[in-house]
Amino acid sequence: MIDNFLNTVNESWDWLITTGIAIWQWLPVDVQTVVLILAKIVLIVLPLMLTVAYVTYAERKVIGAMQVRIGPNRVGFFGFRLWGLGQPIADTVKLMFKEIILPTQANKFLFLIAPVLAIAPALAAWAVIPFDRGMALTNIDAGLLYVLALTSIAVYGVIIAGWASNSKYAIMSALRSGAQIVAYEIAMGFALVGVLMASGSLNLSVIVEGQAGGVSSWFIWPLLPLFLVYFISGVAETNRAPFDVAEGESEIVAGFHVEYSGMAFAIFFLAEYANIILISALTSLMFLGGWLSPFEAWSALDGTALAFLRETSMVWLFAKIAFFIFIFFWFRATFPRYRYDQIMRLGWKVFIPVTIVWIFVEALMSLAHIGPWALSGSLPVALSVAV
Repeated sequence: MIDNFLNTVNESWDWLITTGIAIWQWLPVDVQTVVLILAKIVLIVLPLMLTVAYVTYAERKVIGAMQVRIGPNRVGFFGFRLWGLGQPIADTVKLMFKEIILPTQANKFLFLIAPVLAIAPALAAWAVIPFDRGMALTNIDAGLLYVLALTSIAVYGVIIAGWASNSKYAIMSALRSGAQIVAYEIAMGFALVGVLMASGSLNLSVIVEGQAGGVSSWFIWPLLPLFLVYFISGVAETNRAPFDVAEGESEIVAGFHVEYSGMAFAIFFLAEYANIILISALTSLMFLGGWLSPFEAWSALDGTALAFLRETSMVWLFAKIAFFIFIFFWFRATFPRYRYDQIMRLGWKVFIPVTIVWIFVEALMSLAHIGPWALSGSLPVALSVAV
């Protein structure tokens, strides 16, 4: 009886495969292309959203350990606690069933579209993020410019959310947060000009391949000031501690999203963590070699059990992203919140001058062919983009 059941299952499976292949071959080429692109998008977005959910869990556990607390440990699956791994799912279900309250006299269309403007750029930017050699949704030559353009749109979600809420608290926070994002966006842009000068390309895959040769060839060393400016500016741009004055409870209640509830608030919350993952991925790609192994130049590993450490893999990229996400958590658990004037002074009077000075230093080093990153033709390309 079991054999008959297994035979029936195998025959049904074979029929499904044969039918699927026949339908696929019957579809026009253009439709096949669209279906493949949609499948790739789903393969990127679904794991990304799951990662965003569990980054919130990881943050609570990591900060809890730093502060000698337990963190979430009650909600599990099927009656088992499993270290609280079901907490993100429980939080999601709770927020899905909470009512979205629209403030009186609020602009309803803008009020509801603002969360979408906040999270959409953080998801759309992954279209050009390469996970490994030849593994990207689309490999465009202006990938770096595309990322810059998209990430700069997120400020509109903040401004619109504050304005559409018809609340003085929300608009005050939106203006402060918007000014902060713009200030640090400029510093991040200048830092990326340095990466462009070092690699000679706007293509993210080419930027990573330009760092081949082991850890000593990574751009973090010749561009160390720009690396620090970029990552710290990323922390500020995502409104994370110690730059989270937009959510200073004693000052302006809960920031620009004070009037949001339910899934509308959850989307803002997810956008913050999606941006954390995006900033960590971009920092890894542009300064730490992306999927390249730090032991790539260690020929002594050949023929040993550790020879696999020299191989390039997306595992290296994920490990670097996880490291930077941990740094985000560490900052939140360690540093007190800055005053607003300190935040703006750091962005305008420290980071922007540092990036401009280092771009000129790098230009001189490029002209003198100092350093392994000085590629021919990179200086004119960078200067033309900067202009």
